[in-house]
Amino acid sequence: MLVYFLGFLGGIALFMYGMQLMGDGLQKAAGAKLQKILEAMTGVLAMGILLGAVVTAVLQASGATTVMTVGLVNAGLLTLKQGFGIIMGANVGTTMTAQLIAFKLSNYITVLLFIGFLMQLLAKRARGKYLGQVILGFGILMLGMDMMGKAVLPLRDYPGFVDFIGHFSSNPLLGIFIGTVMTVLIQSSSATIGILIAMASQGLIPLEGAIPVLLGDNIGTCITAVLASLRANLTARRVAVAHVMFNVIGSIIFVVFMQWFVHIVMLVSPEGDIARQIANAHSAFNIINTLLFMPFVDPFICSTPPPSP
Repeated sequence: MLVYFLGFLGGIALFMYGMQLMGDGLQKAAGAKLQKILEAMTGVLAMGILLGAVVTAVLQASGATTVMTVGLVNAGLLTLKQGFGIIMGANVGTTMTAQLIAFKLSNYITVLLFIGFLMQLLAKRARGKYLGQVILGFGILMLGMDMMGKAVLPLRDYPGFVDFIGHFSSNPLLGIFIGTVMTVLIQSSSATIGILIAMASQGLIPLEGAIPVLLGDNIGTCITAVLASLRANLTARRVAVAHVMFNVIGSIIFVVFMQWFVHIVMLVSPEGDIARQIANAHSAFNIINTLLFMPFVDPFICSTPPPSP
């Protein structure tokens, strides 16, 4: 059992390292213009959401976008409304990682690793080396996913673990709590989604049980903005509180309409492809939640309570 546990931890480490390599490579390839783009954004809410989504997709880390946003709000370069728009977009952009890892590329891991390494070694231009780093990072990420999947496979034979996972479907609050704690501890929502997909792909958790964990994952990722705002001014702290409330309120809404949401995800996802279903559920939650909040952003921002000093 210890061997499988260590294999699981090793898989998480490779997954997160691969994700970091991807993000660094994409950021270098895009140039050091991301913060300037955010600073130059207009006051149009939709533009802020779009920029937040694009920057997060490039960085491959919503935490980096939220920290950057809190810093810009704290410096007075963005308003509370603009900052909240970017953070809503960041929630959408971070779902790109789940969509990527839902592709069944286990048979091509070694090819990705070889191509990425070769490009880094032989490319003459910096951009080619950065692209090689992205491909290499994605290969390492997929290798970590494969290791996690193999490590959790024996858990199917443990009735106690299977029963515990089954409670997520009948008790969504437990799933939300588990997802929140996991993300707070790992400090990466994408890693939590990766673990969830790895377990679901081995038949350990159904879609109905995965969705509450996924909702908790979105709540847990707010910890990054909260920590970044602790020494910031009142407006920046309001952005962090708005981020928490955005995900908590959205999660409550989706728990109430869980049956309909599961049905929608099943309709737009390939039958039997649990990895894609989870990735689509992650994207659908953040997109629908953003669309629900957009008409009410002004009153929502005004009602956001100031955090305790």
